[in-house]
Amino acid sequence: MQGNTPFIIVLAVGAIGAALAGAYFASQSPQSRPQVTQVPNPSPPSPPSPQSPQSPQSPQSPQSPTPKPIMITPSQNNCKITTAIVSDPNPPANVRSSPEVTATNLLGTLSNGTYITVTEEQNGWFKINNPVEGWISKSITESSCSEITERINFSPKGTSARVKGRIIGGGSHEYLLKASAGQTLTLSVSEGPLPFVFIPNDPYQRTDLTGGGHYTGLEKWSGTLPTTGDYLIVLDSNFRGFTYDFVVEVK
Repeated sequence: MQGNTPFIIVLAVGAIGAALAGAYFASQSPQSRPQVTQVPNPSPPSPPSPQSPQSPQSPQSPQSPTPKPIMITPSQNNCKITTAIVSDPNPPANVRSSPEVTATNLLGTLSNGTYITVTEEQNGWFKINNPVEGWISKSITESSCSEITERINFSPKGTSARVKGRIIGGGSHEYLLKASAGQTLTLSVSEGPLPFVFIPNDPYQRTDLTGGGHYTGLEKWSGTLPTTGDYLIVLDSNFRGFTYDFVVEVK
């Protein structure tokens, strides 16, 4: 037995070593290793999709401004004057026996505002027969053409005109306006009476569309035109006269 003791010890040591080695490798088996959860790498954020550029709003086409009414005033040239009003800056006004200034031809004087009846015009002088007979300088009076006929023409692309004038004493101011059947004619009065409106080809002025013109007392009238042609817009004065101012529009 003594001779086998070292051998037994060696075997014992070998067995112990084998047991320890087995235990070590068993501890390294996959079942006993801790499981590691892999965290996925975050994918880089997708770049924002570019927004389609907003189409610029089409600019609204500017509306063409409506042309202002064209101004029409009656001519004072080459017309007959039958009535005037004395308007001397240094009253009273002198009435003379001839159309000139001399020391011996003074007949008398007239106050400002006096209506005079004119029978003749000569070289800047009026021959008068009422309230006295004689001659008076035209420059110290106010006067207007007694009878006129003017045509109303609108400006390009325009549809209206402002008509402004004055009748001193008796007389008639007439305005021709070409228009078509179905159009609407409007008169807007700011001063004076409402004009008469006579249809085309009405020489005796029997058909007035306004229903009375001056006598209606209206400041505005509008109506549909029955035919195509030259309409006659008329202002009449029998004695003192008046200033008138109105707008005529056709659409």
